[in-house]
Amino acid sequence: MAIHNELGKWGEDIACEKLIAEGYAICERNWRMGHYEIDIIASNGREIIFAEVKTRSDRATDPLEAVDSRKIRHMAASANVYLEANGLPQQARFDLFGISGTPDDYELEHVPDAFDVPMSNP
Repeated sequence: MAIHNELGKWGEDIACEKLIAEGYAICERNWRMGHYEIDIIASNGREIIFAEVKTRSDRATDPLEAVDSRKIRHMAASANVYLEANGLPQQARFDLFGISGTPDDYELEHVPDAFDVPMSNP
């Protein structure tokens, strides 16, 4: 596995641990359908979370700077496809996770409900 893929998997592991500690079950990791993709999909039975995880080994850069308006639109479109494909209600929360550092020394930033986007109606 390429180093950047290992780094990304490690970051997603950290984000999943955080969500599980908050009472969420991980429904999907690295969900894909066509060109749509979501890093983590989690639920606590009342709400679905679609999470984007950005991981950097360099602590001097903010990993969340990589989440721009284009990425937000892509997340919303991917969430719509997931919800419609699974016949789920159109209620969603979008969380961001930024992880920087190494497994021995890292910082985690979790931004729950980071943004609102219009969801389509089935």
